[in-house]
Amino acid sequence: MNDEFVHKWKSQVKKGTLAFIVLNVLQGKEYYGYELIEEVKQHTSIEIAEGTLYPLMNRLKKESLVTSKWVEQDSGIPRKYYCLTKMGIRTLKEMKTYWMELEKSIKKISK
Repeated sequence: MNDEFVHKWKSQVKKGTLAFIVLNVLQGKEYYGYELIEEVKQHTSIEIAEGTLYPLMNRLKKESLVTSKWVEQDSGIPRKYYCLTKMGIRTLKEMKTYWMELEKSIKKISK
């Protein structure tokens, strides 16, 4: 087995699916950054660093897939909460459809 190749491949798969994962997590609920990272960790085996999440969230905002708002806290600093936009919901639906088609195709050839 070529461990280096597999490691690089896994990294590319993670990078390519991270937006899909984050949009799925944001479906139906608002999260602030750290909470979003913890939610992804809880439901997947993927570790996301803050240095990865925040640039991704900025790209998703630029694409009008998510929006954000600052929320004051009773104690401590305000938190930036993210949620899906209507376009984000539509895009996620398209992504899910594609993902299911891709998964079916892979299962057909993976015997």
